[in-house]
Amino acid sequence: MIDAERLKKNWSLVAARGDQVPLYFYSTLFLTYPETRDLFPMNMAAQRDKLVNALGAVVSNVDTIDAVVPTLQALGRDHRKFGALRGHYPAVGEALLATLEHFSGPHWTPAIAADWAAAYELVAATMADAADAAAHYAPAWWDAEVVGHERRDLETAIITIAPGTRLDFVPGQSVSLCTDLRPRAWRQYSPANAPRSDGTIELHVRAVDGGEVSTALVSLLRPGDSLRVGPAFGTGLTLRPGSGPVAMIAGGTGVAPMKALIEQIAATPRPVSLYWGARSPAGLYCLDQMQALAARYEWLELVACVDEDLFGAGARVGSPAELAVAHGRCTGADVYLCGPSGMVESSGKYLVGAGIRADAIHFEPAGA
Repeated sequence: MIDAERLKKNWSLVAARGDQVPLYFYSTLFLTYPETRDLFPMNMAAQRDKLVNALGAVVSNVDTIDAVVPTLQALGRDHRKFGALRGHYPAVGEALLATLEHFSGPHWTPAIAADWAAAYELVAATMADAADAAAHYAPAWWDAEVVGHERRDLETAIITIAPGTRLDFVPGQSVSLCTDLRPRAWRQYSPANAPRSDGTIELHVRAVDGGEVSTALVSLLRPGDSLRVGPAFGTGLTLRPGSGPVAMIAGGTGVAPMKALIEQIAATPRPVSLYWGARSPAGLYCLDQMQALAARYEWLELVACVDEDLFGAGARVGSPAELAVAHGRCTGADVYLCGPSGMVESSGKYLVGAGIRADAIHFEPAGA
């Protein structure tokens, strides 16, 4: 039987070594199995710590593995887009155990090694089985054509894509994109629309500092270009059943999935309040679209929020979470959060501190 507590303590010991852990892991993996290098982007800066930290966190919590089986299965299906095959999993497991042994030092024992091997085998089998099953009914990725590219400001673009084969998704989920402009580098974006009859998908992309993919999508992409799109993923922001009020708190391009949820709610309306914030009015890049929705739906309230309104643009000054609470919109409501990770984290803490039930607050965990 796997000793989960022993694994957690061992992972805490190893994770304390910080950046040394992923560096050692990838060096071991690529030197021992050089063929795996093509599974990863050329620039490893954004990828470096993701895989090993996720493996360590999930595998060391093997005692609660049943709760994350759906997530592992989704990950297995999603990883097909990288070209990951069942035969790659043992190589990753071998590199992981070598890394754990290296950083455990004298604390590494045959019993711990056996526990890690068994736990990883369970996780890998769950992911690989799901990937094999998905190969019978869905492609590893969808080829999509860029049919619209509208620059809203220097940093933000609204991109419309048309997958050649229909890609199923639920509002609030994300899809990952890869462009030949930045080969093998995938980034996640949330569709800004509910599924359409023509299958097109609207994406809101903001170029971030140092973001090679986002900068390419905003500045270099053109209509007629092609993208690869991965399968839809995530449940944190999907609409919960019910007819009660909904409060949406968004920052920046975090308004995109809120727009998709609003389109979904339009089929069975319920009271919705959207508090959307940016540093200044200029950051409210699609305010015209959102105002048009609010004018169309009497059950939708839109409150634009800014940190400062120097030119009197009419937006409320304050954070979306603080204003939503002050206006009483979060009490008794399902609350959805999306935006920069720091904003989501601080807003969640503020809401709980204001007495909003934690189980009524919905968001996609960072790095999900």
